[in-house]
Amino acid sequence: QVQLVESGGGLVQAGGSLRLSCTYSGSFRSRGAMGWFRRAPGKEREFVAAISWSGSSTYYADSVKGRFTISRDSAKNAVYLQMDSLKPEDTADYYCAGDPKYPDYTLGEYDYWGQGTQVTVSS
Repeated sequence: QVQLVESGGGLVQAGGSLRLSCTYSGSFRSRGAMGWFRRAPGKEREFVAAISWSGSSTYYADSVKGRFTISRDSAKNAVYLQMDSLKPEDTADYYCAGDPKYPDYTLGEYDYWGQGTQVTVSS
């Protein structure tokens, strides 16, 4: 069975930084890419960032480009999301996802999801 567990969420002031971690176990069925998505209060889930299995390719939503950095460490079975220059609009529940169903990793269609970790940015 595949399990994904996020950690690192919390409360931070605008302009601050936060680092999210996602550890995973079990075997992913097909694609090895992983992504981060978020759901803000009263809004639908949206794409944040994704990374290929090898780590050679990364993708970012325009809203976080230049501020967030996704990375992975296969030896530790983990993927990270370094968030800098945080803004109040970044406040959301963040989810780690694995095994995208389609080649477009920005789509919210993955086979596995974590339970989420809350990020709150105060102004």
